[in-house]
Amino acid sequence: MISSIVTAALFMVALGVTLAVILAIANKKLFVYEDPRIEEVDEMLPQAQCGACGVPGCRPFAEAVVAGQKNPSDCTVNTPEGNAAIASYLGVDMHAKEKIVARLACKGGTHVAYTRAKYEGMKSCQAAAVVSGGGKGCNWGCLGLGDCAEVCDFDAIFMDEHGLPIVIEDKCTACNDCVVVCPKDLFSLQPVSHKLFVACKSLDEGDEAQHECEVACTGCEKCAVDAPAGLIEIKNNLAVIDYKKYDELEVDRTPIERCPTGAIVWIDSELGTTRSSVGREAKKSNRSESLPIG
Repeated sequence: MISSIVTAALFMVALGVTLAVILAIANKKLFVYEDPRIEEVDEMLPQAQCGACGVPGCRPFAEAVVAGQKNPSDCTVNTPEGNAAIASYLGVDMHAKEKIVARLACKGGTHVAYTRAKYEGMKSCQAAAVVSGGGKGCNWGCLGLGDCAEVCDFDAIFMDEHGLPIVIEDKCTACNDCVVVCPKDLFSLQPVSHKLFVACKSLDEGDEAQHECEVACTGCEKCAVDAPAGLIEIKNNLAVIDYKKYDELEVDRTPIERCPTGAIVWIDSELGTTRSSVGREAKKSNRSESLPIG
């Protein structure tokens, strides 16, 4: 009886020693070194987990920065001082990076654009869009139910009194969430240096477009004529800016001045939001109340 117990005990000791040796060898052979700087950089990041930097989260971003695959300035959520601290810690240069912001290609608030049918249901642009496009006269126009403001984790979007989203550029991190959530595909991410912008996506012909929205692009071509050669082209009744050429040319307010509806605008960063100015020939509307439905 005693010998059986001793044998079992010795067997368990031998098994334990064998397993310990195997684990020690495996730990040595399979060990993956992790740069301790990754943890430090991760702690210096804002932990927004927004993906605006191009990688899915702050930890992967920290790994990419330490590996030299990303620059600290690629984090658009962190403060400039925070990114500078990361660059200083790693001993790298912080590349100058132009601010990117979300912009809305629609000016058709309820005071200038008609709603042809009253939508009743879940307060969501995506839900409304499923029901005959949402009820707005312009099939391409903003539905104004605020999915973009709801999805923005940085409080960079609010809805104005006419049911249009307004982007606060200082708060915008270009996280792309508003671009993804908008069922009308009205948001795009633009460098702040792109001051010339077509705030419309309507493909209707001139009179038909204006019948539904007073500030719609009519495809009149005045902006294309007044702009530097090749900068603006009329495609499917809509002015389209070639931003590749934009960066190569001297662009000023000239293309907006003769726009009769104010669909093409000039955005001043000093305003702090995507509110913009129109040209001298744009028809001004002093209407504050909503247009009738139907």
